[in-house]
Formats: sequence, structure tokens, C-alpha cells
Amino acid sequence: MELSQYDANSLGNPNFNLFGLPITEEEARLVIVPVPWEVTVSYNAGTARAADNILKASRQVDLYDTQYHDLWRKGFFLREVDKKILLKSDYLRKEAELYIDYISSGEQVEKNNFMCRSLKEINEGSNFMNNWVHTQTKELIEKGKLVALLGGDHSTPFGFIKALGEKYESFGILQIDAHCDLRKAYEDFKYSHASIIYNVLEEIAAVEKVVQVGVRDFCDEEMDYINNSNGKVVTFFDHDIQEKLYEGQNWRQICDEIISTLPQQVYISFDIDGLDPKLCPNTGTPVAGGFEAEQVFYLFKKVMESGRRIIAFDLNEVGVGDNDWDANVGARVLYKMCNMLTASNN
Repeated sequence: MELSQYDANSLGNPNFNLFGLPITEEEARLVIVPVPWEVTVSYNAGTARAADNILKASRQVDLYDTQYHDLWRKGFFLREVDKKILLKSDYLRKEAELYIDYISSGEQVEKNNFMCRSLKEINEGSNFMNNWVHTQTKELIEKGKLVALLGGDHSTPFGFIKALGEKYESFGILQIDAHCDLRKAYEDFKYSHASIIYNVLEEIAAVEKVVQVGVRDFCDEEMDYINNSNGKVVTFFDHDIQEKLYEGQNWRQICDEIISTLPQQVYISFDIDGLDPKLCPNTGTPVAGGFEAEQVFYLFKKVMESGRRIIAFDLNEVGVGDNDWDANVGARVLYKMCNMLTASNN
């Protein structure tokens, strides 16, 4: 069925793809790569299974968008979850849990051969995942597709950002997050979810700047990195944003200030824990504070209105709970971002 003929008022057919759309990957303008990986998460698990839950919830999303009407007819396609990657994640996640428990009690890793082997396996597994993501996304980019990534934990987009760095000479990252993710090899895991931005800045030369918005949980090491980055990392902390709002600034003024720090081409990395935890209660590391979804959507809209181009995005750390609430919110965030990326490259 051609999307031009598809009835947007119909029920979401469970036999169709994301948002109930009857489309193939070849026909789609935008292809989303799911990465079922959460090996290094240090608190709540579950995000490795987010994609299937979001797919199911997405069929309840109404397609009318007042800002980006009918852009879904360009075609959004979510690839099937690779079960081999998920199984590898599950296996290494158990290894990582034992390892984290071991080092948290102050034990010396080098004195335990089993722990040394586990650490090696986990870091090799993360390298494998990075290379897999790089291959998957690079092929799609070379085919001329718009590409997005759906995690998994926040370590998952490294290979994707690397692939984009091979296409674009330079771009910036707009990071929505409760955390800086600037730790070096957190818990000895080189490609930890808490190290994604550190690794990107250290290894991917095309990333000229990272603008972090909503951060409210960080350590001395990360603050030192920001302060010594010569403006390459600009962080808008949640408490500073809230104080400005309390003292009379409005959200548009704050958005203008954020956007003024961004380069012309922008990649969005959206960790769902940047939102208020009421919207993502089962995310990996929820932190009190954060945004309403509409505040973030408004920021994205203003980025586009500024004349900047959004080149790609990731959405990660969507949790899995006893009900479908996290997936429901995740599906709606994903839909808005699909529309936005398509509009920015129309």
C-alpha cells in the first residue's frame, strides 16, 4: 500500500510497522535502527527491550501533527530488533552486575582472575556493539536515508555518531540529559553509558561542540572536563534554567540562549531521563527535576526556525515497567522527532 493512499484515521494494524504504517525499509525516507543493549547500566535495567515496547505503543499514536502535518507519508521505518545483539547484551549484563557489585565493595580487580576476564569480555563486547552500529548506520547513510537510532542505553549511539563523522566535516551535538556522560571509563567500562560524550569528544573529530541541556546529576571529574574544554562543552544545568524561570525569564529566551551556542549542523542525542521522571519512571537512572516533553519539543522547533539543520538523532534509556507508560511517552517523543528530522531535511 502506498502511504499517499493510507487512511490516517484507521486503527494501527499490528501487522504493519512503526506507528501502524504499511511501509518497507526501501520505501521509507527515515530508517530507525534499534540497538537492544544495556550492558553497563549501573542502576535500573530494561532499556534493551525498549524498541519492541515502543513499537507496540506506537500503534496508539494519532498521526496528525499540527507542526509537521502529513510528513509521516514520507515513510518512517523501524528495523527489527537483532536478537543476537540482545542475547549478547543479556549475557554481558549479568557479568557486569557481578563486576559492579565486586568493585563497589572495594575489592581489587587485579587480584581476581574471573573479574579481570569479565572486564575484558565486557569491553570487547562494547567494541563489538559499536562496530555493529557503525556498519548498520553507515550503510543506510550511504543509501541516502535519513537515519535515527533507538536505544538501548546511552552508550549505543557511539558507532552512529562515528558514521556521521565520516559523512559530515563538522557538526554539534545537542544533548538532552539529566547527566553529563563525561566520565572516563566509568566503573572501568571504556564504553560505558556514562562515558558516551567523553568518548565522542575524544575520538570523533567531526564533533565540534556539545551543548548539554537539563543536566542535574554530575561529578567533579565531569565539571573539570567542562571547565577545561575551552567552550567545546557548554552545559545548561537544570538548576540554572529553573532559577532563570523563577526570576522572570521565559523559556523562549532561554531557548534562544541555548541555540546561540549551537553550530549550523546539529545531531540530537535525547536521553529520556532529561524529562521529568513522572514521564519516564523506569528509565535507567531517574533524577528529580527535568523537563516537560513540550518544553523539549519547543526547543527543537526553535533550533529548526533558527535556520540550523538537524542531521540525525538518537533516543535512548526508555525504560520498561509494569505498564506501558514509559513506552507510551517514548513512542510520542519518537514520533515528534521523526517528523522534526524529516522536516529539517525536506
